[in-house]
Amino acid sequence: MSFKDLIEGSRPREKLMEFGAGALADAELVALLLRTGIRGKNVLQLAQELLDAFGGISGLLHAGPGDLKRIKGLGGTAKRAELAAVLELARRAMAEGLKESPIFDTPDAVKQYLQLHLSARPHEVFAALFLDARHRLIAMEELFRGTLTQTSVYPREVVARSLHHGAAAVVLAHNHPSGCTEPSRADELLTQTLRNALATVDVRVLDHMVVGRGHTLSMAEHGLI
Repeated sequence: MSFKDLIEGSRPREKLMEFGAGALADAELVALLLRTGIRGKNVLQLAQELLDAFGGISGLLHAGPGDLKRIKGLGGTAKRAELAAVLELARRAMAEGLKESPIFDTPDAVKQYLQLHLSARPHEVFAALFLDARHRLIAMEELFRGTLTQTSVYPREVVARSLHHGAAAVVLAHNHPSGCTEPSRADELLTQTLRNALATVDVRVLDHMVVGRGHTLSMAEHGLI
């Protein structure tokens, strides 16, 4: 079933043209990308199934072509490639915005950016946002990966990557796959260790953010930096 099979008032394309993209539900936006459904399932139903399978938009943003292939109806490479391309464009568009102005002019944008990258990961990931002297984003790198409960972070590698990028400051970040964003005592100790290591090369740690599904906690905002 395609858009032609849907009643006029429920066609996402027509709704977008009349009211704007903001008027569309998540499933309707995804349906626009899919364009067609499969036998016994219209395109909106397929779009909703896709969102359910990945836990919503956040999870979908982390889905790779291999992940998408598991969904019935996305076996063809064309649909999977188009979805993967659009999702990558969303991440790059947000990164460009952070490169144009100091990141703490728009702290919510930083949190959203980290949500796009880290919130749906099934394992723990430690990342760093490398910033220039005006606190604009130079690059983000995922430096270490761990298990669901623990990751090993090597200060010398964080220092080396900071020097590689010529960074004046960094924002540290890691996700909690459990969804809880409360920093642990280990998180606080790690932050202090990295602050001391980076201070030897005159690089400031501005924040350490803990990313969970739908929420990102700033340790600086909570007086833990």
